[in-house]
Amino acid sequence: MLRIAVQSKGRLYDETMLLLEEAGIKLNRGKRILLLSAKGFPVELLFLRDDDIPQSVANGIADAGIVGENEYVEKGQEARLVKRLGFSRCRLSLAIPKDEEYNGIQWFEGKKIATSYPVIVRDYLQKNGVNAELHIISGSVEIAPGIGLADAIFDIVSSGSTLVSNRLKEVEVVLPCEALLIANNHLTEEKQAILDELLFRFESVLRAEGKKYVLLNAPKDKLADIIEVLPGMKSPTVTPLADRDWVSVQSVISESHFWEVIGKLKALGAEGILVLPIEKMIV
Repeated sequence: MLRIAVQSKGRLYDETMLLLEEAGIKLNRGKRILLLSAKGFPVELLFLRDDDIPQSVANGIADAGIVGENEYVEKGQEARLVKRLGFSRCRLSLAIPKDEEYNGIQWFEGKKIATSYPVIVRDYLQKNGVNAELHIISGSVEIAPGIGLADAIFDIVSSGSTLVSNRLKEVEVVLPCEALLIANNHLTEEKQAILDELLFRFESVLRAEGKKYVLLNAPKDKLADIIEVLPGMKSPTVTPLADRDWVSVQSVISESHFWEVIGKLKALGAEGILVLPIEKMIV
């Protein structure tokens, strides 16, 4: 049985549970409990505060964990990074009052900075030759300048709306963050095998994100041009049709370039374009 520590609430919790569900990890849900086992797969979830996860994994209380990069870096525990998961993206940034003029990192010289991440910001300031006083608080960091507790803040920024509502502006992005899969450094062979299978499932789900499966009919004399537009994972699948002058083409395209690609395909004479979602991609 592999024990995975996950955040007990919040956006990271929601996205973690969705990933597990899409990876076929069916949980015995019900009343929220500290430890929750899966059905049909040797995994159990340990629900913790996000800042407790790195230490719990490092100490072997949990075998693995899904945690925000901000907490992983801040805690500096001896737990290995297995995979960047690409969701719950945010950033750790320095922010100052909106009306302040900012002309570079030296603005923070001699200033007081409120933060819940003293290790990360202290390292950043030292690397930039800035001496500042840190005021360590947990929660509601963004109100500190408004009540005279600090001159600036160092905190998690997602959409930036919280900064705006507190008349602050982001001036330095120190650390882009995302969800990480981490693991204990001394897993048994059995637990490592379970983690490898879980990682395989995660990668299959994550690989499919932002991808669409496209089927279309194309004139054979335009096939070379169409293949240039649709490279696919290795190359598109091409199948003859009853009409010898036409072929069926199947491929995978990125959703970020979807309409651009579709426009090019139509210009090359493609017809009957069918677009399907992809749940998993196994390579």
